[in-house]
Amino acid sequence: MSATPQKAASSGETKSIGLVAAISIGIGGMIGAGVFAILGVVAGIVGSALPVSFAIGGVVALFAAYSYVKLGKTFPSIGGSVTFLVQGYGDSVKAGTLNVFQYFAYIISLAIYATGFAAYAVTFVDLPTEVFGVAIILVFTLVNFVGSRLMGRAESVIVIIKVSILIVFIVAALTLLDSDTAARLDPSGWSTPLKILIGAGVIFVGFEGFGLILNAAANMKDPDKEIPRAVFGAVGITIAIYVLVAIGVILSLPLPQVESLGNDALSVAARPSMGEFGFKLVAIAAILSTASAVNATLFGSANVAYQIAKNGGLPPAFDRKLWGKDVEGLFITAAITIVFILIFPLSAVASMGSAGFLIVYAAVHYGHIKLRDKTGAKLWVLVTAIVLSLILLAALLYYMVTEQVSSAIALVVTMGLSLLFELYYRRRHKRDFKQVLAQTSAGTKAVPAGSSGDGGSSAPTPPDSSG
Repeated sequence: MSATPQKAASSGETKSIGLVAAISIGIGGMIGAGVFAILGVVAGIVGSALPVSFAIGGVVALFAAYSYVKLGKTFPSIGGSVTFLVQGYGDSVKAGTLNVFQYFAYIISLAIYATGFAAYAVTFVDLPTEVFGVAIILVFTLVNFVGSRLMGRAESVIVIIKVSILIVFIVAALTLLDSDTAARLDPSGWSTPLKILIGAGVIFVGFEGFGLILNAAANMKDPDKEIPRAVFGAVGITIAIYVLVAIGVILSLPLPQVESLGNDALSVAARPSMGEFGFKLVAIAAILSTASAVNATLFGSANVAYQIAKNGGLPPAFDRKLWGKDVEGLFITAAITIVFILIFPLSAVASMGSAGFLIVYAAVHYGHIKLRDKTGAKLWVLVTAIVLSLILLAALLYYMVTEQVSSAIALVVTMGLSLLFELYYRRRHKRDFKQVLAQTSAGTKAVPAGSSGDGGSSAPTPPDSSG
């Protein structure tokens, strides 16, 4: 089946994703597994340096955000980094392999978020975690199917509630501040620089959600203005919340207890300052956070599948219309995620998820260098973004090889399968990336280096634009 032609976004079309909803999508995609399920893992690595690892991960995310904002303004599309990779590497096997690889990275993230949701849901209802994991995927598949407007509204409500609860935790934890608890933050008690970098690498998956805003670019009323505001706003808010929450955890618990925290780390940390009520309240925030991360990531990964299919990198099934909507990719994504939830133990692949996104982001930044005449990005910022991503990736790979061999093997296997799939599909179906290159380049006008990108490309209508 040939790819469905992309439909140009005319000036009269209704745009359904506003600035607040876009920021909510980004925050929803970031504040989830990072601050709840993965927090305990990072604490076990870095101990009292937990806030430092979060801050470092945030700095790397800010540099990555700059690159993505420039690209998103110049090449607005529902494909986000899918389109960026094709623009940066052209009609090549490299671009196709990286796109398929990042799709699997989104699947892993979705499964981690759903599993995190299930871990906190059993606090209130005693059912097998698999039931909750599958249920949350099905619920937000329905939400995304109904339409992007409903998705944005649901995301906004969830984000407001969960951020409010996290602020309550932060304020309560700060009431514990005295000379004794403050001593826990003393740099003399921090882990080694390598461990701090490893911690930042593991937590990076908690920041990758900002890229989901770029997936919604074609659904924004004014992408040129809203993209940078939404991306930097979402990343800035997330960094502040992550660092303050990490400080609250250190103030609330002795170091040995911090280093032994499990998946319910934040709920346990809330007990000293808020009692059992705090434990339950933070568990509610965890449920909302992981649920909204599923919501935002499912929206983004479905769009990734949709765009890759149009580019020729995935089977035509992802690109078919169902009930008059381009949602086949959404349903296939949900089905694959459910398989992961039911079959695979995902706790060991959290590092793989972060490593996967670091690889993709570094590749996007490198490809971006050749596009600077169109985007107006500053070379030193892009080079810094690449270096920082590779530093975290190197630290993370060292940790995976020495501590989580299964994750390292899974990462290599996934990349290898992505390459084999791309080679097979190109030869078998004779599809390429020339269509997306022609469409996105036709409406893009070059700008002088150092100036802001001013893209005007025809953006494809997303799978759920009927909302």
